[in-house]
Amino acid sequence: RGSVPVSTPRSALISGASIAGPTLAYWLRRHGWSVTVVERYGIIRGGGYPIDIRGTALEVMERMGALDRVRQAHIDTQKATFLSPRGEPLGSIDPAMATSGISGRDFELPRGSLAEILWDLTKDDVEYVFNDSVTSIQQGPDRVDVEFERTPPRSFDFVFGADGLHSNVRRLVFGPESEFDTYLGWCFAGFTYPNRLGLGREALMFNVPGRVGSLYAVGDNPERVHAFLVYETERPADSVLRDAEEMRRRAIEAFAGIDVWEIQGMVATLAEADDAYCDSVSQIHMDSWSSGRVALVGDAAHATSFLSGQGSSVSLVTAYVLANELGATEDYAAAFQRWQELTREFAKVNQQLADGGTMVCVSSARSLRIRNLALRRVVPVLARLGLMRMLGRQQFKASSAMTLPADSLAG
Repeated sequence: RGSVPVSTPRSALISGASIAGPTLAYWLRRHGWSVTVVERYGIIRGGGYPIDIRGTALEVMERMGALDRVRQAHIDTQKATFLSPRGEPLGSIDPAMATSGISGRDFELPRGSLAEILWDLTKDDVEYVFNDSVTSIQQGPDRVDVEFERTPPRSFDFVFGADGLHSNVRRLVFGPESEFDTYLGWCFAGFTYPNRLGLGREALMFNVPGRVGSLYAVGDNPERVHAFLVYETERPADSVLRDAEEMRRRAIEAFAGIDVWEIQGMVATLAEADDAYCDSVSQIHMDSWSSGRVALVGDAAHATSFLSGQGSSVSLVTAYVLANELGATEDYAAAFQRWQELTREFAKVNQQLADGGTMVCVSSARSLRIRNLALRRVVPVLARLGLMRMLGRQQFKASSAMTLPADSLAG
């Protein structure tokens, strides 16, 4: 389908400047839209924990001319080692093999590195407003009136919420988060930690029932590594989830008395960390990702949770398809409908990957014994036989479960 000429240029406000927001902005600009991105932080945040880009998402990056930059940012983690409840190594796996990764077509990079790539692709022809957020959205028949915390009110043809799991746009237009949140039973704290174990290009994972501690070294022998403390708990109230210090306190309390491996060192570091991020492990499930002239994209619409390993990839794909459909017709309602028809199943199968997260987040002593037995006895056999890719077959199928539609600009 070729692009349908529009009588007047269309304008969009996108809330969120992480992954989905700048991707959508890039493609809407390609279709001639005027785009403004509002971001509550003061800068594009670099660094951050590693994320994966694989399958269909790589074609999005290729069409953006950014695949080489993704390749250069690839951190090439060599192994992930699981530890026993006593802190002793049980076995290691090659993360690429465990996801059925294909050399040159499966990349891992810091989340901030991908955000910086997308920012660089859009900063010259997209208006970015930092240190601000949306406070009110009022829809009319032909425009959306928006109020902000700091800047004067403005009107746009469309508003898109690309503002993550705890989307402000979703709350304002669709209702409270509790209506759409599917809590997976765990909360986590992420922060950086001194690399006193001398780790390089590897991850270490410690488990006792209902508790996980992990360290993740990006690159060769970095000064600091990414640390995560993950714990099983009832879903915190929304007010607690918004209280960063209370979430930090709960994470610290969850690991009290576990004086094994690096756990108490991690707890002490978390207590003082100025880069800590605490949250729930949740997904977002919605019947519709649009309402009138407002739509949600990325985690705001269909968060997969970090247990799936696919959140960024799904965001890249759904943002591309949304812009592609809007660029092909003036009938935005039809475009929204077709976008959801094309991408909903892709988002769903990638959300289902979180079920496999039980290899990392193990609740019971029995399940932990079974997993550890598999690490000691089954994984070495699969490695000897060259069958490690079997472990990641489901993830590979999910990441490639959708064929990217042709660019509607291509005619």
